[in-house]
Amino acid sequence: MTTTAPTPEALFAKIDGKELHAVAELLAENATMVFGNGDPLVGRAAILAANTAFMETIAALRHRIVDSWVVGATTIAVTEVTYTRLDTRQVTLPAVTIWRVGDDGLIVDFRVVLDLTPVYAP
Repeated sequence: MTTTAPTPEALFAKIDGKELHAVAELLAENATMVFGNGDPLVGRAAILAANTAFMETIAALRHRIVDSWVVGATTIAVTEVTYTRLDTRQVTLPAVTIWRVGDDGLIVDFRVVLDLTPVYAP
C-alpha cells in the first residue's frame, strides 16, 4: 500500500501545536531521527520520548516554510523556526528538515539540521 508522505505544512502544524503523538503516528516503528548534532534516535517510542523532553525546555515554536521540495520519497524543507524560550524571549533560527518515507507513506528517516545553541544562551 502506498500513501502520500506528510506535507511540510501538515507536519509542521502538528509540531508547532506540540501534537507529538500525532507526529509519532507519521513515523514507522523503526524510524530513525537525527536532531542537530545529537545522537541518532531509533524507533518511534525513542523519538517520541526525546521530542517530549525537548518540548518541555521551550514554551513554544513556530515554523515558517521558506521553500520545500519533494524528490522521490524524500521531502526537504527549508524553514525559519521561532522558538519561544521559557523566559518568553524569542529566537529565530534557520533550519533544514529532511524526511524520507517508506512505501506505506510513514517516515523512516527524519533529520533536522540546525544549531539550537542560541535557544539556550543566557
